[in-house]
Parts: sequence; structure tokens; C-alpha cells
Amino acid sequence: MSACSLFKVYQSRIPGCVELLPNRFKDHRGAFVKTFHEPSFAELGLETNYAEEFYSVSTLGVIRGLHFQHPPHDQVKLVYCAYGKVQDAVVDLRRGSPTYGHYQVFEISAETGNMLYIPSGLAHGFCTLSKQATMMYKVSKTYSPECDAGIRWDSLDIPWATGRPILSERDQTHPPFQDYRSPFVYRPA
Repeated sequence: MSACSLFKVYQSRIPGCVELLPNRFKDHRGAFVKTFHEPSFAELGLETNYAEEFYSVSTLGVIRGLHFQHPPHDQVKLVYCAYGKVQDAVVDLRRGSPTYGHYQVFEISAETGNMLYIPSGLAHGFCTLSKQATMMYKVSKTYSPECDAGIRWDSLDIPWATGRPILSERDQTHPPFQDYRSPFVYRPA
């Protein structure tokens, strides 16, 4: 763990992927959480230019993923759960990475306020653990339908929280990791 003035930073075992825990201010009215602060992100060596922000709302047992964008529209992502709780997973797709083909799972919740910083070249997905969850995404490049891609959610033994997920048709038809030919290359920082 390292820290800057606004965020505690927990390094994951996947290079470049970090869990951020922002300061959470609570009082009798509720809570206040700052999810992005350009000087702090720059101090930590994290992406500070985001081109697009969006959110998804999912019900209990939904799995979304494992998604990513191919170059030249590959994206750095900052994700957090604004409402509810999710089991979040990332998979390293960067050829030459010491963790190529490995995954890591995190629990992300509105109550905790934790966030996940996901570098380009990682697939991302989540499973909703609460009755409903709202996931926020901040991405470094705008969405490109031509570069949109994914790998099958069940092709890497990720211990998903449900054995009977609710899936989109699209997520059921992605190729398994074993058949995916990655254009991503690991570049150590």
C-alpha cells in the first residue's frame, strides 16, 4: 500500500492495476467521496485524461464482461460502484507480461468507496452481488464499435459469485481466452 493526500493505493498482483481507496467523509447527512483529482492521479503516475464517462445498472446475478477495446482505441479505465456491491475481475491480456493470462478479483462497493484503476490491455468484468448495482466507468478514449472486444466470462476459472449468471447474448458469444490472439504488449513502467 502507498498513499497520496487523497487516496490509499493498493497494488494488485497484475502490473499497473491498482485499487484506490479515497477519503470518505461521513456525517449525519451521509457521505462525500472524491473519485478523481488530477494532481493526485498525476502524482501516482495514473492517467489523468479521460474522454468519456458512463454507468451501467445491473441486477443481482448479472455478469458483464470480460470487455476491452483493441488498439488504437484501447482504454485505461477507472471503475467504481456508486450504488450496491460487485465482484470485479480483471484479466491480463498483455503479451510478455509476468501475469499474462492471470486474473484478479476484487470486491467493490458503494459503502467502501473503493475504485479500480485498470490499465490498457486488461479485460474487465463484474458480477452484481447486491439486489442492484450502479457501476461508473471513466475511460481514456471514446468507445469504438470497431474496436470493441471481449473474452468469455467462464474461460479462465474465475470464481464468480454465481454459477447461473444473467448474461447478454454478446457476452455469451465472445471467444474463450485460449482462442484469443492478443494485440496487447506489456511495457514495464
